[in-house]
Amino acid sequence: MKNDDDEMKEEYDFSQAQRGPFLPAKPNKERITIRLDADILQWFRETVHRQGGGSYQSLINDALRQHIGAQQYAWEETVRRIVREELGRYDAGRNQAGA
Repeated sequence: MKNDDDEMKEEYDFSQAQRGPFLPAKPNKERITIRLDADILQWFRETVHRQGGGSYQSLINDALRQHIGAQQYAWEETVRRIVREELGRYDAGRNQAGA
């Protein structure tokens, strides 16, 4: 059922109109153009939809941040392992020299 409010008017009076609030982008955000595989983009969009809404772009950003964090952690663990191995060799060499 239509009511009269649904109809477009011929003219609208914007003389008393005010601009809505402008929400600037966060200072640490940057607009880019990126090409993603369609199935990847669809997965992010569907995931956001299943979670009740939100921004698929924010979800992509979160996924990238988690990946970077995991890579950093893996790198730190590799460095720790190498240092432990080298210290073990150093201690073994000192023990043999002192024996």
